Amino acid sequence: MITNHLKVERAKRNLTQAQLAQLVGVSRQTINAIEKRKLVPSTLVALKLSRCFETSVNNIFELDGKPQEKKAS
Repeated sequence: MITNHLKVERAKRNLTQAQLAQLVGVSRQTINAIEKRKLVPSTLVALKLSRCFETSVNNIFELDGKPQEKKAS
């Protein structure tokens, strides 16, 4: 699962979901679904969000849990 800090980043800049959606080129419902963790954004949308917030994708989105270890053959 992916955790995101989209709502926090959006609030820091006093942007509504609709305003952010317009900047990124998606619907307000898409922003809402991402914030509620009902939708994982495409790579393109994640990159557009990071550009909009002038930060890295990793500062907005994080993987939950530990990385899986590879099994020895």
